[in-house]
Amino acid sequence: MRQRELVTLASLTTQGDTHDQLVVHINGALNVGLSRAEVTEAFLHCVPYVGFPKVLNAVSVLREVLATRGAGAPSAS
Repeated sequence: MRQRELVTLASLTTQGDTHDQLVVHINGALNVGLSRAEVTEAFLHCVPYVGFPKVLNAVSVLREVLATRGAGAPSAS
């Protein structure tokens, strides 16, 4: 499940404009044991392939989800 969520997050990031789906799958990723650092790293790994704006959008959604969960902002790796 961890790998599936990582693949899903990367795929949604490449598509752009997937805010609602990212919310669901970021929560899913955190629920199956991925850390916020691992989710952040998955998004950052996409920068050279999909571009900075799409990755920034995904990281913004991650921040929203973490705030909702009371987990704070993603840590810089």
